[in-house]
Amino acid sequence: MLNKTHALKKSIQLVFIICSLGLCATIFANESWPVKPISMTIPFPPGGVATVVGRPVVEGMNKVLEKPIVMESRPGAGGAIGNAYVARAMPDGYNVLFAMSSVSTIPETDKIAGKSPSYTTSQLRPVGRITSDPVVMVVRADAPWKTIQEFVADARKKPGKFNYSSSGNYGTMQLPMEMLKADQKIFMVHIPYTGAGPAVLAVLAGEVETTASGPSTVVQHIKGGKLRALAHSGEGRLAALPDVPSFKELGMAVEYNQWTGLFLPKATPEPIVQSYRDALRTAVNDTNVKTILNNAGSPIAYLDEPEFQAFWDKDIVKMNEVVKRIGKLD
Repeated sequence: MLNKTHALKKSIQLVFIICSLGLCATIFANESWPVKPISMTIPFPPGGVATVVGRPVVEGMNKVLEKPIVMESRPGAGGAIGNAYVARAMPDGYNVLFAMSSVSTIPETDKIAGKSPSYTTSQLRPVGRITSDPVVMVVRADAPWKTIQEFVADARKKPGKFNYSSSGNYGTMQLPMEMLKADQKIFMVHIPYTGAGPAVLAVLAGEVETTASGPSTVVQHIKGGKLRALAHSGEGRLAALPDVPSFKELGMAVEYNQWTGLFLPKATPEPIVQSYRDALRTAVNDTNVKTILNNAGSPIAYLDEPEFQAFWDKDIVKMNEVVKRIGKLD
């Protein structure tokens, strides 16, 4: 009995050694895939951009794949917990990450904080970019500020008296607000929440004065008369919010897009990666998916793997420069 137990332990150890050497692709490529449901990690709580964009995309992909994708929320540390979970997962195709642009900066923020990075970007392989949206700065509809100029002027008179919420330190909601603070020389207090959904709810509840989030999480509240949009971080006007000016249009140096995309563990076999690329391409070209995301104010901005990889390489450099300017947070 002891010999059998010892042999089993040795077998398990051998599998992990093989996978650590990047040879899992050879093993899994010889198996049929998928033979069980797939787990898609959403590294934020429900209700945020990742959920709003991810749900219709998953439905579109499920029409193609032989087994369903099940969305699983793994929030925490501004997305680091979910990102790291997939980065370190077995590269067998059953764990895929629905990431936002903060995936580019979290390893660098760990270094700034004096911690060992929870994952590295080299551990992930991009499948495709799905959306790329500016953030929209909002306040409650009953707030006294009708324009971004009025807000900035008031904030300048009351340094440290205004709070803004975000999805977490160095995340996609903090970076553009820090750009605004630096450009307009104002001081606001950053209050990090666990995701975009809770951060927007904080504004609605009057816990903070403002936030900047993707259109898909604020458009319905703006059109419903609960939030007022002051400006957005893109170029030109947004189709979903044609009356809202961009910071750039108003002479403010705040240009930022938060994007969403799919990632797999780096050593995932090529045939499985191709299956994901095909499924995602089908989903983003699905009329129903396009309609849902257009109505949410987050239209498709698809890039297939090669183009997405090139985009991501540049994004990592660009966003890490912003993170380094922010420096270590208390």
